[in-house]
Amino acid sequence: MTLRATIVRPDARIVVQFSCGAASAVAGKLALAQYGATHDVQFLNAFLASEDADNRRFLADCEIWTGRQFTVLRDEKYGADVQNVFLRERYLKGPHGAPCSKLLKRRLLDAWKKPGDVMVLGYTAEEADRLEDFRERNPDRPVIAPLIERGLGKEDCKAIILRAGIVLPYMYRAGYSNANCPGCPKGGEAYWRAVRVDFPEVFEARCQVQDELGPGSWFLRYRSGPRKGERFPLRELPYGPIRRNESLPSCSFFCEMAEADIIHKEPTA
Repeated sequence: MTLRATIVRPDARIVVQFSCGAASAVAGKLALAQYGATHDVQFLNAFLASEDADNRRFLADCEIWTGRQFTVLRDEKYGADVQNVFLRERYLKGPHGAPCSKLLKRRLLDAWKKPGDVMVLGYTAEEADRLEDFRERNPDRPVIAPLIERGLGKEDCKAIILRAGIVLPYMYRAGYSNANCPGCPKGGEAYWRAVRVDFPEVFEARCQVQDELGPGSWFLRYRSGPRKGERFPLRELPYGPIRRNESLPSCSFFCEMAEADIIHKEPTA
């Protein structure tokens, strides 16, 4: 796939959407190395009360790593809590994803941005299609994706963080693929079995939302048998395989090239 290039104007702000994940951290570090000497590079984060508390520690470590103070935005309407979003908006997952992402993240980020800002997105090499989809849906938003440009995958990003001497967020260390909130409606059966074991209070909280909202809030489906395709609630989640990623991340050739960019192109204070 040939990716479209983004023209970065000399007066544009470079805005890194930092999600407390390894990918956005490395994308921001690479953007800073490339544009820090010539542009105003800002790091922007949306605080979520539902995320694991260790994400705040990771953000502080990344501030030291980048030498920048991050701007942290916090929603007031829902108390930055995904559970409040689910209950007040009356659904957990819709055709366009979970409402928490839109109301607790995107709305805040959109309100903060200025015309002409170039957004730095943490899409990895495995997510080139997502980048193109984003550009199709948002033709007026200039974006850059340093990880895709350098062929860096999710495991590369984790390895770069570790090699920088930074401890990965707890959710990664617990075996989850992302550092987002535990109990995310976008997860499948194996993910939810892991949540039921590792975060029983979160699992019960999501069950209570479905108890209140009813069948319209169910997002898991039977994959086989006479009820194949039918939705079922979390309380009926059958026991089976649990999805965790317990392998240690390794640094590929592209990873080492990116590290060289970070070290040799990084602007001096």
